[in-house]
Amino acid sequence: MTVRLTTALFHHAETLLAELLRSSFPADLVVSNYFRQHRELGHADRGFVAEAVFTVLRRKRSLSARCADEVTSRRLLLASLACVQGMNRRELDAVLTEAERKWLAHAKAVKVDELPPAVRLDLPDWLHALLTVQFAADDVEQLAAGLNQPAPLDLRVNSLKATRHDVLARLLADGLAADACPYSPLGIRLVGKPALSKNALFIDGRIEVQDEGSQLLGFLLQPRRGEMVADFCAGAGGKTLLLGALMRSQGRLYAFDVAERRLARLKPRLARSGLSNVYPVRIESERDIKVRRLAGKLDRVLVDAPCSGLGTLRRNPDLKWRQTPESVAELSAKQGAILSAAASLVKPGGRLVYATCSVLDAENDAVVAAFLAQHGEFVVRSAQEILANQEIAIDCGERLRLWPHRHGTDAFYAAIMERK
Repeated sequence: MTVRLTTALFHHAETLLAELLRSSFPADLVVSNYFRQHRELGHADRGFVAEAVFTVLRRKRSLSARCADEVTSRRLLLASLACVQGMNRRELDAVLTEAERKWLAHAKAVKVDELPPAVRLDLPDWLHALLTVQFAADDVEQLAAGLNQPAPLDLRVNSLKATRHDVLARLLADGLAADACPYSPLGIRLVGKPALSKNALFIDGRIEVQDEGSQLLGFLLQPRRGEMVADFCAGAGGKTLLLGALMRSQGRLYAFDVAERRLARLKPRLARSGLSNVYPVRIESERDIKVRRLAGKLDRVLVDAPCSGLGTLRRNPDLKWRQTPESVAELSAKQGAILSAAASLVKPGGRLVYATCSVLDAENDAVVAAFLAQHGEFVVRSAQEILANQEIAIDCGERLRLWPHRHGTDAFYAAIMERK
């Protein structure tokens, strides 16, 4: 532990956890708002509180089993600190009552291996059922274990402004432990979660925070200088910035999104990046006239589709408790419509990449299969071959499938198609 647990610090974690458990908003937004309201918390304290509450969200079902009949935010937090994060009784002593000391001894004695599989793996029943259809039992265990681990902090080097070698040297000189990512040629993985917002490398746009798996999507699209390219669901623009750098800021790169708020978050990142070929465009829907005007004109289109986000549970563990079979079915229909609209932009010989950060076939292969059945003019290309041609050696298959327990990334899926 980098900080000593005090009653005040525990109170912050307990209060925030209670807010998270009753909120319908994404956990990262709730946590950010809480820290904005409590600026007295230093970086180390914020790190402790955030990790404490996110650990509870990851392990809520098995922790609830340890709490027996009294599942409260306080007990969930205590059980998590003792049974998952490994704090001993001496470290917890400042916040425990005598009754809690006795209860915690019973909580630690619970045999987790004897709990029902979905409870033991901290998955909702519906999601566990779907995964057991898709994967062998051992693979479900390994995938769940990988998704229940905290994610590392990955950076992407802006190749317009720096090389990975130079950025690594600067990070190490600044006292930050870092190493090159194993797959992305631009990726760097940090040890721990250091604050970067005031780091010179971040301020002047030489680095961006981006998971290594997300970076590989840019190399699958493989945009070139002077081409016309679209990031069809750009969001806050992490992949847009990578595509622009791969194009060496030449050509036209459209960043489409339906949410003005998300595109607004792209603007300061764009200013830092040094790119001049990016055109953010808010659209009403995938059938917007601004989209239809570009029909058949684009060399490459990336569709990082809105999805359940179940491949990002390392970072967003609340999603597994907020998604439902009904929400996944709605997303699948939306994904099919978006993919079909985006495909209309691709000119003959052009490339279309469909990607999600979901682990579910309903959002991945099923969507692509339905699309290909209706669009015989598109053929599938091998993700592994495309990456190998760029000297990226990774065992990912014809369709990119990344897993936290195998690749150390978020879970990603991508299908690469080209118009005949």
